[in-house]
Amino acid sequence: MRRLKILLAAPVLALMLTAAEPAAAPDRPLSDPAQEARAQALFKDVRCVVCQHEAIADSPAGVAGDMRRLIREQIAAGASDQAVRQDLVRRFGDYVLFTPPVRAGTWLLWFGPFVLVLLAGGTLILRARRRPTEVAPLSPEEERRLDEVLANETLRRDLDATSPHDGRLSGSTIER
Repeated sequence: MRRLKILLAAPVLALMLTAAEPAAAPDRPLSDPAQEARAQALFKDVRCVVCQHEAIADSPAGVAGDMRRLIREQIAAGASDQAVRQDLVRRFGDYVLFTPPVRAGTWLLWFGPFVLVLLAGGTLILRARRRPTEVAPLSPEEERRLDEVLANETLRRDLDATSPHDGRLSGSTIER
């Protein structure tokens, strides 16, 4: 019994140890309020590479804390906002910025939605303006076949109307 408890407890303890993540070091704001304001503005424009839909300003992820420290270090060293953004893009790609730069590689991202809306609108307008197409008359063979189908359908309805049952299927609650 004791051996069974140990065998069950060992994996649980191992999972508890591996799942624990050390707490992120608290962010230390820059001493210059103007520099800290620049850093905060950049934090809101930089995407957390772990959370992906959250700015590093709001993300509790350890990577976001590292990115905030990196930005603060670069600003304290005198880097411009543009230089900080370029460094982040170099490290993480255009995706790291909520507003990626407009260039050949991001044209689809910037202008694709507008092009799709214009194409969809143009297609709708063209379809609305299009004249209704005339239906070709039936050939004699097609008319004969249509008459047969309609006659069979009429015969079937007549048989149902003269049927002795009351419209209910036997043994069922389904009504016609």
